[in-house]
Amino acid sequence: MSQNRTIAMIVGVVALILLLIFGNRTFIIMKETERAVLFRPFSDGLSKDRVFTPGFHMIAPWNRVIRYDVAEQQREERMDVLDKSGLSIVMDITVRFLPIPNKVGYLHEQFRGDYINNLVVPEVRSSVRRVTGRFTAEEIYSTKRNEVEGAIIDETGKVLVQNNIEMRALLIRSITLPDQIKNAIENKLKQEQEALAYQFKLQSANSEAEKLRIEAEGEARANKIINSSLTPELLRMRGIEATLKLAESPNTKVVVVGSGKDGLPLILGNN
Repeated sequence: MSQNRTIAMIVGVVALILLLIFGNRTFIIMKETERAVLFRPFSDGLSKDRVFTPGFHMIAPWNRVIRYDVAEQQREERMDVLDKSGLSIVMDITVRFLPIPNKVGYLHEQFRGDYINNLVVPEVRSSVRRVTGRFTAEEIYSTKRNEVEGAIIDETGKVLVQNNIEMRALLIRSITLPDQIKNAIENKLKQEQEALAYQFKLQSANSEAEKLRIEAEGEARANKIINSSLTPELLRMRGIEATLKLAESPNTKVVVVGSGKDGLPLILGNN
């Protein structure tokens, strides 16, 4: 009985030693922003489709877990690029991205962990140079900046998602041109704005003149219609109607029939 107890104690000590040695390779705790793939050297190697999610996991101590941070990341790049005519431009770019969580096995198989320097940065730089080469410095700096940014986003995003990276945003923070070119572009834009403002004033003045002309023509037509309708008979009838209304008022007056101009009644009174 004592011998069995001794054997059991030896087995327990050995198990404890093995647990201490291999425990950190057997019991895996994944954080909420982590994903991992399993590498099994004695069977099928990299298990690309088996992705470890946040929580507690157990693996054989001879296998290896490869972790990936799937939280959104950001890189800022300062680049020297050329425009359509070969003019040098300095651009500051910010790109935000993250690995597609359930595709980290494929990402690891292709880039072995350093996907930022081997994929994201080179592809952003390549897309920026490719797009800016299709535009002039003036278009990149002012008139088509949004179009340039949109083209860079489209071309970069397509390549990254094909390689299991989701691009969340890409921003052009600043564009720096040689001072001479920058001043020339700004002066041209200023002149264009002044020309547009002058054109607007001319259009406003023409619109106001047209409005006054239409109003004058309308008033002239109205006066013509009124004058053509005011015959002597109509005026005499309106005069008689006005006289009768005045005669009905309570004020003291004298009405002399037929003594006014054109034979209209003449009204005399105290008030």
